[in-house]
Amino acid sequence: MKRFLPSWVRTHLLLCLGLLRCGDARVNTQVQAGPLYRVVGSPLSISCNVSGFFSDTAKKNFQFRFVNPPNPNEINIISTGDPNFSYTVYARRVGSKEITLTHVTPNSVLFKIQSLGKGDEGEYHCTVVNSEVVYDGTYSAETALKVIDNSLSVSSPASTPLSYNEGDAFTLTCHASTNTVQHTHLSLAWYLRKDDEDSAHPIISLDRDFTLNPGPRFKDRHQAGVIKLDKLGEATYKLNIAHLEPSDQGRIYCQAQQWIQDPDRSWYIIAQSDGKETTLNVKARDVLPDMSSLTVRISAPADTLQEGQELSLFCHVNFHNLQKRFFSVAWLRGNIELARVGPTGILSVGPEYSRREGDGELRAARKGEGEYCLTLQSVRTEDRGEYVCRARLLDRGPDGGFTERAVQHSDSQLVSISAPESALSVKMRNPGSVNEGYRLELSCEVLGVKGQLSVTWQRRSTTTAVFASVISLSQAGVAEKAEEFKSRKVSATRPATNTFTLELDEVRPSDSGVYQCAVTEWNINTKTQSQSQSATVTVTPADSFVKLNLMSRNNAVTVGQTPELMCRVRGSRLPMTLTWSRQQGASTIDILTLYANGSISWSVNQQRYQLKVENKVTEVIYYLLINGASHEEAGNYTCLVSVFLEEIHRKLPASNHLGVEVQNPESKLVLTNTAAMSVNVNTGIEMKCSVVSKTSASSCYSVTWLLQQQGEKKTIVSSDQDALVTFDPKIVQSHRERIGMRRTKGPSFELSIQQVGISDKGSYTCEVVEWLQDPHGGWYQLSPVSKTTELTVSQPEKNLSVAKEDKLLNISRLQDFPIPCHITHQSSSESEFQVTWFWQKGTETEKRPLFTAYRNATLQDWVGKGDQLRFGHALQNRFSLTFLKPSPEDGGLYFCEVEEWLPSLSHGWRKHAVENSGYLTLHVYAEGDVKAVSEQQCLAIIWMGGFIVVLICSLLVIFLLLLVICKNKASGRQKPDQNLWAEVHPLQGKPIADD
Repeated sequence: MKRFLPSWVRTHLLLCLGLLRCGDARVNTQVQAGPLYRVVGSPLSISCNVSGFFSDTAKKNFQFRFVNPPNPNEINIISTGDPNFSYTVYARRVGSKEITLTHVTPNSVLFKIQSLGKGDEGEYHCTVVNSEVVYDGTYSAETALKVIDNSLSVSSPASTPLSYNEGDAFTLTCHASTNTVQHTHLSLAWYLRKDDEDSAHPIISLDRDFTLNPGPRFKDRHQAGVIKLDKLGEATYKLNIAHLEPSDQGRIYCQAQQWIQDPDRSWYIIAQSDGKETTLNVKARDVLPDMSSLTVRISAPADTLQEGQELSLFCHVNFHNLQKRFFSVAWLRGNIELARVGPTGILSVGPEYSRREGDGELRAARKGEGEYCLTLQSVRTEDRGEYVCRARLLDRGPDGGFTERAVQHSDSQLVSISAPESALSVKMRNPGSVNEGYRLELSCEVLGVKGQLSVTWQRRSTTTAVFASVISLSQAGVAEKAEEFKSRKVSATRPATNTFTLELDEVRPSDSGVYQCAVTEWNINTKTQSQSQSATVTVTPADSFVKLNLMSRNNAVTVGQTPELMCRVRGSRLPMTLTWSRQQGASTIDILTLYANGSISWSVNQQRYQLKVENKVTEVIYYLLINGASHEEAGNYTCLVSVFLEEIHRKLPASNHLGVEVQNPESKLVLTNTAAMSVNVNTGIEMKCSVVSKTSASSCYSVTWLLQQQGEKKTIVSSDQDALVTFDPKIVQSHRERIGMRRTKGPSFELSIQQVGISDKGSYTCEVVEWLQDPHGGWYQLSPVSKTTELTVSQPEKNLSVAKEDKLLNISRLQDFPIPCHITHQSSSESEFQVTWFWQKGTETEKRPLFTAYRNATLQDWVGKGDQLRFGHALQNRFSLTFLKPSPEDGGLYFCEVEEWLPSLSHGWRKHAVENSGYLTLHVYAEGDVKAVSEQQCLAIIWMGGFIVVLICSLLVIFLLLLVICKNKASGRQKPDQNLWAEVHPLQGKPIADD
């Protein structure tokens, strides 16, 4: 129905069926009946099954929940369909596989808890999830669990190692009891553990229903009454071994099991406990018999017989202390073993005589001490020949096994068997060979018949030397199949009085061999004579005559085309199952399977493929059409044939591989862009590549921008076909903030960079991948197309400047002093700085680093003066390092070095410039020096004060004189008074003599 009806039709049919059956619940969920009683620490298993769903083969989803009355809330434990179903209280136990839920069949599950605790007592609810449209029935069932304490007690007397001799008697007791309110049964078993073996061997046990069961190695001794288990009173169990053997040596202990009967009448072990081990040492008798005294003799009361009479062969064995020895006695004819009586009296018959033993014609047994007899009834002429009796002397080891000590053969006994005169003859037609899966027909013709006939058809395979029965037809016409052929279609008939036929349907290669028609003539109920005839039959395997060939006219196609594959099967009309499969990489996927009855099972989406069958006289052609091929359907295809024989599928060798190649259509994508661009530092830029031509109107695109610098190409940002933008993980956050990518109509793809730096220069590649959609809705990509833009960025000048003022500073050791570092100019607003203070001590020429403040605010003390140094960063470009309470040894030359770092698209950050500050010369005085200096400073201040006073007075006099002169000039029109200044009144000179 699923294959021929649409889904909506199936849904309506299910609804109608649900309505028709609404009066009688259909779905029934059952869980193991409770209450269940279990012991703390023991495992728990609860089965749950459901019936009544429309599909019995679909795997159902089961859920188990826990309820702890009187709290009605259900707690999720585990689900077969949801790994996250468990609540937290059970999640750890489910994750560690302590609690499991597994499917036994599609309609049943088994819930297990490995070790129960007291908190596990409560109700367990099993729920099956309804996968159908309607609800009709019971989808949940519950059972109760009672967790009780372990009251089983087992004790056995502790003792030192016990030593006994071979043949001594041995007893050991064990006490086992329980104190449980519930009705329980106890079982107890004794075990023997060998030092060199991992597992213990059961000696004898008393079941919960009081049945004694000896262990496999001790069965014969129990039957002989040597080993017993007695129950004394209510709780005591006694082990008795009448005669110890060396194989009994080891550690013996008892094990008790407590059983309880569940409400479903089944018995369950709820507790198990072991008693203490008792070490038993058994010393073997040192007896080394003379092996030459072993004699074997064979005899036959009658050694000349006719067909149908009885043959008896006696074997007499003689040896020292015969009654305490173990022997294996066998009868042989022509080096072929007919029968063997083992040391424990078990009879084994050779394959050639196994059927005659089943018919009651062959018997062998021990008659007394050292006397064994083989009886063969209704002898045939092929039974004549020389018979030999072989006896093996065996020793029983500590593990119960037997070891051969000696072997002896008797003389041969000649037995003659004659057949009454008869004209009976058999003639068989040889068919030669038959194909696998066909019918084998054999017939044999019987001549000279006087009485009733029976026939036995036998076969001897190519790997065995004896015949085995296939089917027999008695003189009354009753056919009886051999055990090996009871499930086969085989028949034996008698179409005519003198003709017998064998028909074996659907033969296999293992049926090859020699077939024998053995005819026996009867007089009333006595066999008078037998005749047989053989023929060799060869079954030709199907893979020798069934030929597969896979071919195609168009196995290389473009996406959307429909390739056609042909699987040609020649040479067989057997019921077949054909499977189409596809291999992609290391995985193989079955597509469909066509069964012999014509039904089809699809393993993939049926709409993608189509199957056709064409029957011809000599071959059958199976066509597989791939509707609208996509890349998903590409791969190596194979057809595989299985021959259906009875209820067995035999796979034949697969066909040749045929590769189907699905190619992309030719890309028509063409891009355009600007080949070269130039930009200055700290400006923005947009680079664009546009689609000029595309392969399809419905094309989608994924775009990747790459940057190549110094031969290395790195991915910057990409956008998938859904326009989801993703940065390369190596691009730091600060660069992501100034990089953008967008799509515009056309489509065009733009990459924008803000605040371009020198490190951003290089070759920018726009790589575009065109995506197309296949007929099934899947997307596939064509080859990428790219365009490159060369970006040139002008190098900015280094504009870093640091204050260069030199200073001399004299301070005492009690004073703190700052070492400033002021940046007056920087190259960029994005600059970051690393500042290092250096110190040159006294007359040293080496400048040692004192302290570093890194860009990431990490501080580094280079000289171990962290307690005396304080870093400060008051303003953006003003740094300072304060020295707290320096000592005279801290004097010297101080300055700072500033490194300027700029962001780079490809390298993160790069060092741009380095500048030093001016020098600060520091002198630090001790306390005595400070006092002397202070006195001199006071004297200097006094002298300086006096000088300043004199200077002020002089300047005041000059100012007054200038004021007087200015007033005289202002009154120049008045005649000045006479005064003594030569400049105003020049002196007249003395007359010379000439006058």
